[in-house]
Amino acid sequence: MHSPTLLITAAIFCALVTSVLYTMWAFNRNVPGLKLWTLSFFAASTFAVNLLLRDVLPEVVAVALAQVSVGATSCLCWLGGRAYMGRHPLHPYQRACVVLAFVALFVLSVYFSAVDPRPGLRFALVSSFAGVFFLLTAQTVAQGRVRQFPARYLFAAIVGAHGLFVLLRPLMFKLAQPGNMADPDADLLVMLSQFVVLESTIAVVVIGFGTLMLTNEFITTALRRLAETDPLTQVFNRRSFLTLLDKAMSSAQRIGAPLPVLVLDLDHFKAVNDTRGHRGGDEVLRHFVQVALRCLRKEDVIGRLGGEEFGVFLPNSDAAGAVAVAERLRAMLAASPAYAETAQPLRMTVSIGVAVASGSEASDAVLQRADEAMYLAKQRGRNRVEILPLAAVPAA
Repeated sequence: MHSPTLLITAAIFCALVTSVLYTMWAFNRNVPGLKLWTLSFFAASTFAVNLLLRDVLPEVVAVALAQVSVGATSCLCWLGGRAYMGRHPLHPYQRACVVLAFVALFVLSVYFSAVDPRPGLRFALVSSFAGVFFLLTAQTVAQGRVRQFPARYLFAAIVGAHGLFVLLRPLMFKLAQPGNMADPDADLLVMLSQFVVLESTIAVVVIGFGTLMLTNEFITTALRRLAETDPLTQVFNRRSFLTLLDKAMSSAQRIGAPLPVLVLDLDHFKAVNDTRGHRGGDEVLRHFVQVALRCLRKEDVIGRLGGEEFGVFLPNSDAAGAVAVAERLRAMLAASPAYAETAQPLRMTVSIGVAVASGSEASDAVLQRADEAMYLAKQRGRNRVEILPLAAVPAA
């Protein structure tokens, strides 16, 4: 009942989309889920070719291959979505359930083809299997804020709509056989059959387009992360930190709230590089950031200003709170030795300067005051916290 032209068109589109995705994966193998999505489209291509060769292959072989390839298309699409979203691999019992579902699909397809031929039941079986996995894919990918990840929601909407249509296909064919089951409306069945093939062809193209959008989203996010973060410590780099500080200060000034800013510098860091090498120094910097993050809230922002110097600003805080955070961080670092390329612990200390932005003060001015406070802490013996009030800034 399928139009040969539609089947050939579907097979060509499946092959083209599979080729495009394979090429993308070959050059971007770090994109999670892309390999599984490519395999999903390969399974869809196998199904399309199987339909073209239906009259050549034995009935049981053609039916089993069609059922399993459709099931693999939907299941691999779901697994690709899980991988893209960073989900943990399937637990052993989950893998066992998926394998058992495939075995059941294969066995029942063969049984209802060779032993008790029931095409309608086979169709309902594979439609239920595939529809559920496509809907699970949509649920898996539709995560995060819509404005931040629009490609995810577009992909989820497309896959979800296709999954819902796949689930409803058996009902559509059931309704096309009114009253006398022995004398169904043949023309209507042919039209429905062609419509199903057409929808599947369009779905292949649109879902493939959505997959490319997700790939672009991942690559763009990775590039933005590289541009905004320090590659060694994975905190914001200087440029990004200063940009965020400007925005935070503008927001604080609008509501008349203070904004504490801290400048932190590791004490005697040059000696670490001289005695432990640059790799040891890198380990110390990473250790310091881990300690600092344990002292900070989610809304606090830390960035590497350069070398062993870091900056922090604390929204919704005040001078007393900033000094308390700085003292806690200083004490925690002194009590947490780092292990840099040696079994011997390396105890580090940090000098911290604090300044609180107020009024219409510019971000570079408050950062300069915090920097001067940090140097004051260095002059007074290191491993201490100093705060420099606005009035203490020398006149220009």
